[in-house]
Amino acid sequence: MYTLSAYYHKSRVDFMDKKHPLFIGSCGTYHLYTVEKLPTHRPKGRLDYQLLYIASGRAHFYFDGKPTVVEAGNMILYRPREEQRYYYGADQTEVYWVHFTGNNVKNFLRRYGIADDTRIIYTGISIEYKNLFMSMIEELNLQRIDYEEMLINYFTILLINLHRIALQKPRKKNLQNMNDMEQAAQYFRMHYNKPISIEDYAVSHNMSISWFIQNFRQYANTTPAQYVQSLRLTNAKMLLETTNYNITEIANLVGYENPLYFSRFFRKQCGISPSQFRKQLVPNAESCPK
Repeated sequence: MYTLSAYYHKSRVDFMDKKHPLFIGSCGTYHLYTVEKLPTHRPKGRLDYQLLYIASGRAHFYFDGKPTVVEAGNMILYRPREEQRYYYGADQTEVYWVHFTGNNVKNFLRRYGIADDTRIIYTGISIEYKNLFMSMIEELNLQRIDYEEMLINYFTILLINLHRIALQKPRKKNLQNMNDMEQAAQYFRMHYNKPISIEDYAVSHNMSISWFIQNFRQYANTTPAQYVQSLRLTNAKMLLETTNYNITEIANLVGYENPLYFSRFFRKQCGISPSQFRKQLVPNAESCPK
């Protein structure tokens, strides 16, 4: 399992802040690879709010005692003192989360279209969400000057994106198109480590290449090719951290026959080579620079 997190004053204790309208207390991410089940149960909830983004795989939640499966492309909102009971199964689930508090949170959420009884928020799958969460993690870990304001800015951008998606719903996006794009994303998640031709996929599913790319971008805020590259990069980092495989073996495992091409791709995305990334790793260290 890959995990990365950051906490205000390095404390994992939840708290309620009444001095600020909005305050970010902690944030993080984890990606399950070999763990069969990762459960969380807080019968009395927490003192703060929690927003979870299911980036890939699926999660199993219990609301009012009833089980609910939440697929990738959704966020879950917990309010203070609400029971939190959920787990991630054998789906290689990737989750990003943030805890926040403040004396005006309820109105802040309302401002961006999140009603008081909202629990599940449709988001679609987007690398932009990941980047915003990773930016918050970086700010809270480094705690440079004005980092608290930067955290609020990133969090606000996140909510603005959710608000825009919610406002698109009345336009009635073609449900079949959405299902087709989710099916494509699922195919890429299952076969990212094999040769993938975006053109062949589109043709085999009776879609024009340009139409497929355009609709996938609307669904995931990224192109199909970029989505596959993101999957390969995420899994390459996991293998570098958790295994002793050499670079050639890892390149092959994530879908690159040429290890030199893989190394160039990794350096372009992360700013350092795979070998350098592995050397700098320590338990719970940050992932490669963005």
